[in-house]
Amino acid sequence: MAETIIKISNMDKSFGVVRALQQVNFSVGSGEIHGLIGENGSGKSTVSSIIAGMQSADSGEMEFLGKPYQPADTVKATEAGVSMVVQEMGTISGITVAENLFLGREHLFCKAGFMNVGKMNRQAQELIDQAGIENIKASDLIDYYSFEERKLIEIVRALSSNPRLLIIDETTTALSLNGRNILYRIMKEMAEKGNSVLFISHDLEELMSICNILTVLRDGIIIDTIPKERFDAEDIKLKMVGREIKGDYYRADYACTFDKEVRMRMEHVCTHVLYDINLELHKSEILGISGLSESGIHDIGRLAYGIETPIYGKVSLPEIGSEVKNPLQSIHDKIGYVSKDRDKESLILRDSIKNNILINAYDRVKSGPFISGKKEKKFAQEQIDFLRIKCFDMTQFVSTLSGGNKQKVAFSRWMGVDTDVLILDCPTRGVDIGVKSAMYQLMTELKKQGKSLLVISEEMSELIGMCDRILVVKDGKINGEFERSQDLTEQKIIQCMI
Repeated sequence: MAETIIKISNMDKSFGVVRALQQVNFSVGSGEIHGLIGENGSGKSTVSSIIAGMQSADSGEMEFLGKPYQPADTVKATEAGVSMVVQEMGTISGITVAENLFLGREHLFCKAGFMNVGKMNRQAQELIDQAGIENIKASDLIDYYSFEERKLIEIVRALSSNPRLLIIDETTTALSLNGRNILYRIMKEMAEKGNSVLFISHDLEELMSICNILTVLRDGIIIDTIPKERFDAEDIKLKMVGREIKGDYYRADYACTFDKEVRMRMEHVCTHVLYDINLELHKSEILGISGLSESGIHDIGRLAYGIETPIYGKVSLPEIGSEVKNPLQSIHDKIGYVSKDRDKESLILRDSIKNNILINAYDRVKSGPFISGKKEKKFAQEQIDFLRIKCFDMTQFVSTLSGGNKQKVAFSRWMGVDTDVLILDCPTRGVDIGVKSAMYQLMTELKKQGKSLLVISEEMSELIGMCDRILVVKDGKINGEFERSQDLTEQKIIQCMI
């Protein structure tokens, strides 16, 4: 019989009136890659953060390796043998990669009051190389690296303490195909050594492929724990949401339809990453941008909103005779943008849901020259109701919301302000299947309303399911174009990507 690594009994946790966990009981055995799945707000991150020492439960017990376990903080959890890679950014800017890897353990390299920086860098580089991660130098400032590369550094940091239990919370949403393969290999090696992985993901196919056991949470309650031999996608979806969701939740039509009118045009655009980009986004069109993470696809979204400017070429709005210059001008020209890095670029986490929703809408809530508090609340509540944002009050800080509800708030900033062009960079990153379905329905409705959507995604099924056209970017250049078709496959797109 496999050794029990972690056992949870009768765990409860509440945040105000919201019951996040209710009588949670489950265990993770040695050699397991144990999946944890549920809708946003189901309690997945709450239970994992309690195990990792980030917060405490209101009641219940935990055992780690057969002994009572109640870590006071993440340091104590790490010392006991538990490491966690969080969903959002978990590195600190302004210091080196090595300093991030050994954060809180600098004493390992101190002698007589002096820090042996060379030794720290060498050991950090060894850990990076052992993980099979290329092109990251331990002595570099962490700010030199992308969100994905910093996430890989977090994985190395988690492994550096030789944990018996590794918790991965939604990390794969930030990784490219290569990054995911590195993580999958690390997880399998952990299990083969008799250690365990608690793997949280919204990607059901990923969980069914990687995990050997899966626990389903709904509204803070354990619904079922399912061994691999009983995995069934439709049954798991039903357990997750308490209602039937068919796999077919994209657009029902296969027609490539849009107006002739061009809303946005890129002409011979070049940057340090992109080369001679030419594209047109039409009225009533969903235009997809596909490619590997490092190919330049995300730079196209930033150019379209004016965050970055071309070295050569231009981004124009023919309909109104304007050029995209900067985000402020873009807002004035009815362009909206939801960033891949929503916590850093799309939301103000330490502010209320109401204030985040209203950030672009204050001209709509005025009474004469003054802002009307009554109109503010009405406007915010309309968006909360429209997008079904799960919260106990509009004054709740965005930082307290689940990933899917954060994404809904990011969307809500643009819904009530008559946006004509909406740029969506990885719009369903870190959201559950129920929220995805709602977002796809919203995108279809916006298309019907005559809006133009530029959708950048690393999920090919999403692009194939939703877009009228898909442009494939390889090495900074557009390498292919596909129109919506019932015959379009992921394999055809991959051939242009790689």
